[in-house]
Amino acid sequence: MRFKSYVGEPPRDAARRYSPGMVVAVSREVVSGVPAHISTSYVEWSNLTVRMASRRFTRLTNGFSKKLENHAAAFGLFVSHYNWCRVHEATRMTPAMSLGLTDHPWSIGVLLDTSLSLNPDAHRPQRPRLRLIKGGRS
Repeated sequence: MRFKSYVGEPPRDAARRYSPGMVVAVSREVVSGVPAHISTSYVEWSNLTVRMASRRFTRLTNGFSKKLENHAAAFGLFVSHYNWCRVHEATRMTPAMSLGLTDHPWSIGVLLDTSLSLNPDAHRPQRPRLRLIKGGRS
C-alpha cells in the first residue's frame, strides 16, 4: 500500500480543485493476510472481473443468460477457468497452483474433460418452485 503526503491546502478555485497537490513524501507498507475490515471495493472489483471476462454478465447485450441453467453453467465455467487455467499477473500462477492443488496451469481441454467426467446432476442448481397467485378482480 502506498501512502502519499501532499503539501499545503487543496486549491479552492474550480479550475484547479481536482488537480493533485505537490507530493512531498511517499511511504510504502506491505499489507497481507485477512483484512481488518471488508470493503465494497473488493466486491466491485470482483464484479468488474466477471463482467469483463464474460459478456453474458453485462447489460445492454444480446448475450445475457435467458435460462437459469445456462447462466449457472456459464458462471461455473468462468470460475473454473479463472481458478485453474488463467495465470494471474501478480502471482504468476493460477489460484489452484497457489493452493497446491496442481503443479501446472490446466488447458481448456483438461478443464472440460474434468468437468464433463463429473456427475452433471449432482451440481445442477435446483429450480425455484413458483406458485401461481390468483388475483385481479372477482
